[in-house]
Order: sequence, then C-alpha cells, then structure tokens
Amino acid sequence: MEPAIILSGTDPDLPSRPPVGSKRYTNLREMARGGNALLRSGFDSVIGRTVAIKTLLPEQAGNREERRRLLREARVTAQLQHPGTVPVYEIGDDDFWGLYFTMKRISGENFFEALKRIARKDEATVAAFPLIRRIEIVSQICQSLAYAHARGVIHRDVKPENIWVGNFGEVVLLDWGVAKVWGHPDDNQPVRQSSLATDKTKESEGQLLTLTAGGQRPGTPLYMSPEQVDGKRGIDERTDMFSVGVVLYESLALREPFRGQDIDETFDNIKHAQVPPPSERAPDAGITPEMDAIVMKAMQKKPSDRFQMMRDLIAALKELA
Repeated sequence: MEPAIILSGTDPDLPSRPPVGSKRYTNLREMARGGNALLRSGFDSVIGRTVAIKTLLPEQAGNREERRRLLREARVTAQLQHPGTVPVYEIGDDDFWGLYFTMKRISGENFFEALKRIARKDEATVAAFPLIRRIEIVSQICQSLAYAHARGVIHRDVKPENIWVGNFGEVVLLDWGVAKVWGHPDDNQPVRQSSLATDKTKESEGQLLTLTAGGQRPGTPLYMSPEQVDGKRGIDERTDMFSVGVVLYESLALREPFRGQDIDETFDNIKHAQVPPPSERAPDAGITPEMDAIVMKAMQKKPSDRFQMMRDLIAALKELA
C-alpha cells in the first residue's frame, strides 16, 4: 500500500545545502530487476515522498546502447503527460548510480502476474479481475497509446508485463525504452536479427528477447506484429494495435495465441498462422462473439485490415460494457 503522509515528513525546513544525485534518496529497496536495469523505491529527502528510481545494473552502466535506451525511456515518459503514463520527476547522471531517473511510485503489480493467478483459478484474483475488468484494463492502455500516437510516439513493446495495475484502479503503460519517435534517425531500423533460434542474445535496442528453455514464458516476441518480425520500414500505430490484440486475446483466453516451440516457430505463427478465436481456446470463459470479432480484427496480418486508430478499438471495446 501507499505510505501514509505524516507531519514529520512535511514540516522540516530544507537543509542549507540540499543533497543531490543519489545522496538525495534514502531507504532504498529493490522492487524489480531485469537483465539490464534495476528498479528501486527510495525516499526523496528534499520533497519528502517515496519515489521509484530506475538505474542500469552496475555491469551495464558503461554500455552506450543501454544508457541511450534508458535516457530515451526517461525522456519519452516525461513528455507523455497522461494519466496512463508515469510522471517523471528527475533525470540525472550520478557518480555512484550512473544514469538514472525517478518517477512516481505506484503500488500494485504488472498485469501478467494477475493473469497467471487467474489461470491457476485463484479465487480472489478471479473475483478482482472478471472478464469485463480485464477488457477495461486493455481499453485504458489503448487510451494511453492513443495519446502517445497523437504525440508521434509508437510504443513497440506492449505486453502484460509492461501494464501496471495499481491498488487504487490505476492502469499505467510502462517501459518506453524502445519507443519509436517520429523523426528519430533510427526510426526504421529492423527489429529482427538473422538468427535467434537458441542464442540468448538480443536485438541492439533490447527489443527482442529469445525464447527460453524448459517451457518458460518468452518475452517480447509473442506480441510482435508481422511487420516487426519482417523488419519492415514505416512501422506505425497499427503495430501497437496488433500487440494490443494479442494482449486482449491473452486477457480473455489466458493463452498466448502465437506461442511456438522456439522463436522461429513463434515468428512463423505470427506471420502465417490463422489462430482460433479466444472463445474456442477458452469455451467456458464467457467470451462473446463480439469479443472474438474485436480481438481477431486487431490481430489481422495486414495493417490495413486492422483497426486503423486506437480510438476505433476503444469505441468497439466500449460497446462490450
């Protein structure tokens, strides 16, 4: 839960020399750790509030590509001032942390954790996230994307792990580190390398994670559009549309539509497989023909066959309420 506001944290005067950089933050606690970055909570001793702090892992602090990605994520997030994005408070480059940025700390969890518990039939989670609530969560993410698209930003990595569901109804889209920004010189870089079948490497921008062994959940590839897999130029908002369609499918059926035995099979499924509608994968879930139609339209192979704008998808989802 969010920490309570107490007078002892609001009344003291500012120190004569306010601390800067990492010295400004106390009570650090790790929240999440990825392959390249670390997310911690910390108390901002100047403003008097708890914030989230994102830094690179020490071994990545000198990696120019990872620094570039983290800085892009911070700046893009800071400029997308929408209820469905996280406010950024500070961007800095500290001798101790290296590049970092701080943002609002939101209590809650990523959407995938909730979906996992629903799939395990956890009664409390099933009650908290009925079918219509899961659709509402996806619809709220579409609102964030519609705003970003109007600002010339394509997310390119929409997936349940990047959707944060707060304890007070907030739904926030995270991780804009691989976003495409119109006019940026690398906007048309292809996203697929020539061979990714078993290697644990990743694409230069960190967008493409390999499938892992032992039946574990793969990362980003499950949600990529056919045009991303092919490395086509001119990716636009309809790429995010496809990824949202995959997230919506998984939210309803609790299964990923394009999962293969390895990354090559997954990519082939994304480009060519005609998957059954979610109601056929989960016949007892209460999925209606109208829900099926929306999901399948969003996941069409050709961008021209999908919803053309997020507002069109939002309008269709509202009709389900």
